Amino acid sequence: MQSDLQVTERSSDGGLFTGGNPVTHWSVRAYKQVDYEVRVEENLLSLGNRAILEDVAEGKHARRLVVVDSVVDELYGTRIRAYFEHHGVEYKLLVLADGESHKDMRQVLEVVKALDEFGVDRRREPIIAIGGGVLMDIVGCAAGMYRRGTPWIRIPTTLIGLVDAGVGVKTGVNNDGHKNRIGSYFSADRTLLDRSFLATLDERHIGNGLAEILKIALVKDRRLFVLLEQHGARLRSERLQAPAPGGADPAAEVVERAIHGMLEELQPNLWEKVLERVVDYGHSFSPVIEMHALPELLHGEAVAVDMALTTVIAEQRGLVTSDERRRIFSVMTGLGLSSWHELCTPKLLVPALRDTVRHRDGQQRLPLPVGIGSAVFVNDLTEDELERAAQSLADLHWGDVR
Repeated sequence: MQSDLQVTERSSDGGLFTGGNPVTHWSVRAYKQVDYEVRVEENLLSLGNRAILEDVAEGKHARRLVVVDSVVDELYGTRIRAYFEHHGVEYKLLVLADGESHKDMRQVLEVVKALDEFGVDRRREPIIAIGGGVLMDIVGCAAGMYRRGTPWIRIPTTLIGLVDAGVGVKTGVNNDGHKNRIGSYFSADRTLLDRSFLATLDERHIGNGLAEILKIALVKDRRLFVLLEQHGARLRSERLQAPAPGGADPAAEVVERAIHGMLEELQPNLWEKVLERVVDYGHSFSPVIEMHALPELLHGEAVAVDMALTTVIAEQRGLVTSDERRRIFSVMTGLGLSSWHELCTPKLLVPALRDTVRHRDGQQRLPLPVGIGSAVFVNDLTEDELERAAQSLADLHWGDVR
């Protein structure tokens, strides 16, 4: 921590108050370095793997609050309990409801209550969060709030957690019908990424995460797009588990490139001081679409609809060719993602754009793809243009359906 204290008004003799005029103005500046680790691991719940407890010396008594979602408890609860019991850890397992519909302050306060009841030592006993992106956000909010900051460890179990929700510092929960309206920036000490958790996901949830990977591909990584184009359908059906024939492992490269691309954008702008962020691609209209469609649409599915709409806008502006748009939509289909939803109408999209402008300090700062693998920001999208794009997207969808 670096700090600087400046006194901008002093007494007449140049010193502090000594009976003359008092000091009435101080300027405080403090700089805190943020360090956190994102690391790929294999078989985290294997009894011989101490990555989760690497900060605990062998034989030393340890205590941990472990927070999981209900799906993780059903699939891995027995193994999680066995892991901590095997290592002699005193633990409390808190199970939270799963899904975006439960991502609110009530869940955050459930974590806070458990922290109090368990009596966590906020310096030495990090919270361990094992679950999907929703759980990551809930526990991250609670960790940042509890005693003004309690260390925590993330273990994402979904693809969207591995490549998106589990790698940044932003946490947030929904409030009053608005997505992620309450939250903070609070980094986990470390994030442990174990691709084997994906084996128990259904194909829809794999597609949900692949949407966020496609986002990175479209705005900054053409090679990643080609990988999805060539292997996306198989990666989805095989849950990114099996190497390709011949020994190549496109799944590993896809995940690695997605994480690296995301961190490359986040690292210099963790607190989002710069509001033009290419990783906001797919997130201009999707928050409103997703919240109105709950629980029908998953997060990545709403992002895909947003990306399809903005691809059409880019095509109409000459930034994307019709062939590139067809390739993008074809990849979406291969990933199990729809490029359209019935809520994608001007009635919802126009207010969504206005909300985005408020969120981005009075400007649209709307990222649009330029070809495949690059992006540009625009501030001049009109409501008429948005309406034409929505109609074109609907025509493309129903034309394909027919």
